[in-house]
Amino acid sequence: MDGPIRSIPKNAYAALVGTEVGVSDWLRIEQSRIDAFAAATDDTHFIHVDPQRAATTPLRGTVAHGYLTLSMLSRMAYEVCPSIDRTRFPLNYGFNRLRFVAPVPSGARVRGRFLLKSFEHQADTRWVSTWDVTVEIEGGDKPALVGEWLTILVMGSDPNFAARA
Repeated sequence: MDGPIRSIPKNAYAALVGTEVGVSDWLRIEQSRIDAFAAATDDTHFIHVDPQRAATTPLRGTVAHGYLTLSMLSRMAYEVCPSIDRTRFPLNYGFNRLRFVAPVPSGARVRGRFLLKSFEHQADTRWVSTWDVTVEIEGGDKPALVGEWLTILVMGSDPNFAARA
């Protein structure tokens, strides 16, 4: 993904507060992605990387790491969440809350739902977007995760941003 699907004026972005901005396409979480994430993070617990052993657990097979599912939010957001005209760059700012509700089985498809909860001026050229995010599992009764995700949008030029962030 190269970036958001569209860029809109700041007032149009602000008008989206309180609405579901979009739902991403389904994304399959293959075992190969889980294995690569396990290798990258040194989290090789058997429930993620050993299909035979994981099959003997109540999970009945391997599952994605919660943090792998979380890491896919950026990709999903790029599909559906607009940027603001003249944004210098966006930054992840963190989460006010985050819960991993249900495991994502290997081979399952997930998608993200994004509701813009608030958009507030922080300081200087910085604005904070607060998103209610949900990652759904296709055919699942519960979502994989729910959270309140914060992003900073740096508008225009702010050469000292990194020192103050």
